[in-house]
Amino acid sequence: MFSNLSERLSKVLKNLSGKGRLTPENITDTMRDIRMALLEADVALPIVKTFIEHIQAKAIGVEVMDSLTPGQALIKLVHDELVSLMGEFSDSLNLSATPPVVILMAGLQGSGKTTTLAKLARWLKQTQKKSVLVASTDVYRPAAIAQLETLAGQVEAEFFPSHANEDPVVIAQNAIARAKAKLVDVVLIDTAGRLHIDAEMMDEIKRLHAAITPHETLFVVDSMTGQDAANTAKAFNDALPLTGVVLTKTDGDARGGAALSIRQITGKPIKFLGIGEKIDALEPFYPDRIASRILGMGDILTLVEEAERNIDKDKAAKLAKKIKKGKSFNLEDFRDQLKQIGKMGGIMGIVSKLPGLGSLPQAAKDKMNDKSLNEIEAMINSMTRKERKLPGIINGSRKRRIAMGSGTSIQAVNKLLKQFTIMQKMMKKFSQKGGLMKMMRGLPMKLPPGIGGGGLPFG
Repeated sequence: MFSNLSERLSKVLKNLSGKGRLTPENITDTMRDIRMALLEADVALPIVKTFIEHIQAKAIGVEVMDSLTPGQALIKLVHDELVSLMGEFSDSLNLSATPPVVILMAGLQGSGKTTTLAKLARWLKQTQKKSVLVASTDVYRPAAIAQLETLAGQVEAEFFPSHANEDPVVIAQNAIARAKAKLVDVVLIDTAGRLHIDAEMMDEIKRLHAAITPHETLFVVDSMTGQDAANTAKAFNDALPLTGVVLTKTDGDARGGAALSIRQITGKPIKFLGIGEKIDALEPFYPDRIASRILGMGDILTLVEEAERNIDKDKAAKLAKKIKKGKSFNLEDFRDQLKQIGKMGGIMGIVSKLPGLGSLPQAAKDKMNDKSLNEIEAMINSMTRKERKLPGIINGSRKRRIAMGSGTSIQAVNKLLKQFTIMQKMMKKFSQKGGLMKMMRGLPMKLPPGIGGGGLPFG
């Protein structure tokens, strides 16, 4: 998300570099460009107008202090205004109430509501250590009930069964009663969606809300609908006391207008972002971190948190010990590293949180996809255990077999073995005295084409 906006803003602010002072003239030109970038990101016009006015008022006459360039001074102003636009603080779920905490999920059909509920159940279990019960009141679509049952099994949440001939209110009340009896911490209630907002839908969800008085009422909305997402959220909020919004499909939304508009239009905070199709692809919404991503400043905090959650610490410790002892880094170790990358959202999931992405050439960004990682893993899986341990024995006939088994080519196998040799040398340096600093100094020469060199498996 925000890739187009981030790229545009990076170019705009870069144009200010080298100037000793922010003047009315260069501020006006820059504001015009920022205004166009925001409008192209599908941010609502009144919000863009207010955003620009606030920055312009603060920027005129600002001195460049110490080592700051005008671009850096303006970046701070834009960053602070973006944070203000999206909310000064991260609004977390209210989980401090007497259990069970009831969370009602609302949204249109096709917004990803049921999948988001399962992702939220997993997040609550994994990060908050809560027991979770889920129930569906979507009596119009038996397939939705079946889908939730399947997803509940995947995330190991308790599923409360419901049927098409039941009253949604009764389903929800019985689910909450079950949770109380079993001392479950959180109850997630899925509701029926429609292709559009209608009176019948609103009446039903109002009746349901009044009957169970949930602690949280979250509206799930597709970010790719842009301004429509914010307007739909407002319509729901006018009829229902929402406590927050979950933006889905943000991995496919290059503009980001919904995220920048919703808080101002609805007055409600964005609480979570759906960042992919996988069941773990949900992250809390932090306005300051998102503002940093938009301006190409990265989001190291979120990256560190993801590493803490997803990296297998035992495997990492064993690998570090193995390398320190001078033992050879092999293709099985390499495959484990690729799996760790996948758990952290893949290449772009990691790189998008690193500073400076906006300044990379498009050709380099295009190479940063997970297809090559999947191919590499398939090739390694097609090898025998002996070949993975001793890649030097892989001759022409073995390469043909590996290529056929993985659906790739001999050229791809050759490329993998070449890349692996570079990785092996890096790991050998790491095991030597002062090896980490030597490896870091040599690293730029081993990054993918478009960033510095051609060693790691990104393209």
